[in-house]
Amino acid sequence: MGVPAKEEPKNSDKTSKNKPGKDDDDDKPIKALTEEDVRIMQAYGAGSYSPKIRDLETEIKALSKKVNELCGIKESDTGLAHPSRWDLVADKQMMQEEQPLQVSRCTKIINPNTEDAKYLINIKQIAKFVVGLGDKVAPTDIEEGMRVGVDRQKYQIQIPLPPKIDPTVTMMTVEEKPDVTYSDIGGSKEQIEKMREVVEIPMLHPEKFVKLGIDPPKGILLYGPPGTGKTLLARAVANRTDACFIRVIGSELVQKYVGEGARMVRELFQMARSKKACIIFFDEVDAIGGARGDDQSGVY
Repeated sequence: MGVPAKEEPKNSDKTSKNKPGKDDDDDKPIKALTEEDVRIMQAYGAGSYSPKIRDLETEIKALSKKVNELCGIKESDTGLAHPSRWDLVADKQMMQEEQPLQVSRCTKIINPNTEDAKYLINIKQIAKFVVGLGDKVAPTDIEEGMRVGVDRQKYQIQIPLPPKIDPTVTMMTVEEKPDVTYSDIGGSKEQIEKMREVVEIPMLHPEKFVKLGIDPPKGILLYGPPGTGKTLLARAVANRTDACFIRVIGSELVQKYVGEGARMVRELFQMARSKKACIIFFDEVDAIGGARGDDQSGVY
């Protein structure tokens, strides 16, 4: 008996030949985008009035430039107008009519929040006067202890003045935001978390402390040997918050005359209270914290 041979499928060769492979996909030509496709992609997400608005903005800029050229207006670094628009005669007459004001301090308000309110002012080297307000000042603009400008005839209050702050204290404010972030500080993960809980979270999320019914911390003390990242950590906090950052070097508060350092500290906190949010960083505070000893000087 013979064993019948197994027949192979007839369509096996055809199937293997017609099966597409990766090489066939690579051989297909890449279809380039037509101008219509490019136009559709450029107009995707734009409204029906976008081209008209763009044309109008371009036209407005061109007209504004043309008007400035006809008027003779040019950009100036000093912020002054073109000399052809100066009116020196009128400016001189206005300066002659306006009398110079004298600086004084409002020490007390008599009968506040009434129409008959009077103000007790103290002018140095002259005397104390009870005066009223000028035509350009509202009663809500004047507070006790505020510096004001008064005229030299009736001594009426003409304008409220900002508090007097030493220029050296004003220069302690850091105008530019530091570029240091928490990722630049290594090996201080625990200290960073504590700093964020004490300083950053009360400024960015004060509602959390209101819900808990507790007052946020007022400050934090960073201590350690030099080079451990204390100043770097303070700069990172200033970068995270939009608060005004004031950096004070401890040696700057040590002045030649007695009482000057205390006055600078008072003006420093007075300037900080005038800001919406402020961080005061005292660096090298050990320069003003001397230890008491048993020698004759008392401090070493």
